[in-house]
Amino acid sequence: MSLLHLCSYSAFILSSLGLAFHRTHFISALLCLESMMLSLYITLSMWPIHTQTPSFSLIPITMLAFSACEAGAGLAMLVASTRTHGSDHLHNLNLLQC
Repeated sequence: MSLLHLCSYSAFILSSLGLAFHRTHFISALLCLESMMLSLYITLSMWPIHTQTPSFSLIPITMLAFSACEAGAGLAMLVASTRTHGSDHLHNLNLLQC
């Protein structure tokens, strides 16, 4: 396993573990999702260099655009939930208490 694979796999696994175990605040969940997308972006950007193939520059740029849209939507949900519920704690967001 090369150093690139080890770094990308460990970054993705650490961010998914952070998402699984540290779910007290909504902003920490969004940061973990953003780090997962960043590790996938770095992996897709370095993959053509590692395999000695022609550059596929469209795939990482498209993923980066989706990641920016996801971050914008997540921050909008964070602001909306903070205004309606008073905090960004995830245990306050119960669908039964509308």
